[in-house]
Amino acid sequence: MTSAYQPSMLDLLSGPAEVRVGSLTGRLTRRHLTADAWVDILPGWLPGSDAVFETLLGIDWRAERRRMYDGVVDVPRLLRWFSAEEPLPHPALTAARAELNRHYADELGEEFMTAGMCLYRDGRDSVAWHGDTIGRSATQDTMVAIVSVGSPRNLLLRPRAGGHDTLRLPLGHGDLIVMGGSCQRTWEHAVPKTAKAAGPRISVQFRPAGVA
Repeated sequence: MTSAYQPSMLDLLSGPAEVRVGSLTGRLTRRHLTADAWVDILPGWLPGSDAVFETLLGIDWRAERRRMYDGVVDVPRLLRWFSAEEPLPHPALTAARAELNRHYADELGEEFMTAGMCLYRDGRDSVAWHGDTIGRSATQDTMVAIVSVGSPRNLLLRPRAGGHDTLRLPLGHGDLIVMGGSCQRTWEHAVPKTAKAAGPRISVQFRPAGVA
């Protein structure tokens, strides 16, 4: 890591805490976007999330390279993907997925199954604008839930069609965002590079099977 990690001030003030996955009922704030897209947000859903962060730092992260234009470049973040059959590396993540499935059962119509993880080591790591639409038709909506641990980084959202200001949401230290409705088809999201000092952050993306 090239930047020092800054623990959650709440965790520092309260001391080491057991990671608790609370009920989502009545706690989420929904923001309606354009084209029937929406995001649900719950800051600090995982109190004691620094323990999750420390555990995830020790998993077998993978550096990947991808073809871009006429060459092959390093993916600017480390990656790890957990299939539906693979145990998650911390019990709080298993509990989080179960609570997400309970809360969103009616809207989702299926279950969150897989967990993709990204480690942003410092401000040079990023992910470009995209929507998670692989495995879905052009008219089929899906949901993606992201739990962030570690130092906050900005998640940006913008409509594919333009005509709307870009949303900037700082996420870290156990924050939750759920993107639903048409969000993956009609909006894009990104984590941009930053020249400001940025400690490491890990995002855990829960998706239904077949969505990437």
